[in-house]
Amino acid sequence: MEKIAEGFKGEKAIITPYSIRHYQTGNAITKQLYVTHIGYYPKARYHFRERPAGTPENIFIYCEDGSGWVQLNGDKYVLHKNEAFILPANEAHAYGSDNANPWSIYWIHFCGEHVNMFSSIIGRLVHLQDSDNSRYYDRFLLFEEMYQNLEMGYSPENLEYVGFCLNYFLASIKYLSQYREVKNVKETDCIQKSILFMKEHLEDKIVLKDIAGHVGYSSSRFGTIFIEKTSYSPMEYYNQLKIQRACSYLQFSDLKLKEVAFRLGFYDPFHFSKAFKQEMGITPKEYRKRYRN
Repeated sequence: MEKIAEGFKGEKAIITPYSIRHYQTGNAITKQLYVTHIGYYPKARYHFRERPAGTPENIFIYCEDGSGWVQLNGDKYVLHKNEAFILPANEAHAYGSDNANPWSIYWIHFCGEHVNMFSSIIGRLVHLQDSDNSRYYDRFLLFEEMYQNLEMGYSPENLEYVGFCLNYFLASIKYLSQYREVKNVKETDCIQKSILFMKEHLEDKIVLKDIAGHVGYSSSRFGTIFIEKTSYSPMEYYNQLKIQRACSYLQFSDLKLKEVAFRLGFYDPFHFSKAFKQEMGITPKEYRKRYRN
């Protein structure tokens, strides 16, 4: 059952042909995750859908403004601004706009062999709470990239690119804190603050006590917290950052291997080469030869 006003001002939608969907299921890239329908409805008063048998696709709904609701398995969820819901494929559902405060929604129907990667955000209300690092605009731009590439036609390159964008788009919701990390105020987080301290002292000789003291923790307590957050001990992480800096020197500078080793506090070139190969899988000399501009 469908009920919808005679179009919404500014609405847009693309529905891919079945022949394209058949191609997407056979393409090594697109079969992982692909778009079948995509669109945007602004101020969608009287928008309503009811599907007793569901749809073959999963349906993503992102409420940009206003409010509406979705119903799944007998449960009703109200969506407000900056909330999202993914209706699972082949399950009875209904959804609609609030008549008094109609929603504006971005929506995507999608399928793929890797849909289960996002099972943790399917079938539940997701709150994308506002903050200084929300990155809403970046996510809307990503939606526009998908839409505009499909609008330009169904070449394999367009379809593959849209598939990668869809993965990133959904990941920006599943991994919300990681997506927003680029705009975090890092000094407010002891782990981020400690990593910044490590990066600022890659060419100094610091130990665990120095790092822990910088963020106001004992060495043992800080070590426990750091491992919980990153899966690495602080000094393992510090050494990874040293190797990362070494890669930069090898690729973009004329420093000799022993000079790189000395700058980064390794005992000698042999110790540096051993640590580098353990992390990167190749020696510093091989790395420079392979990646030097």
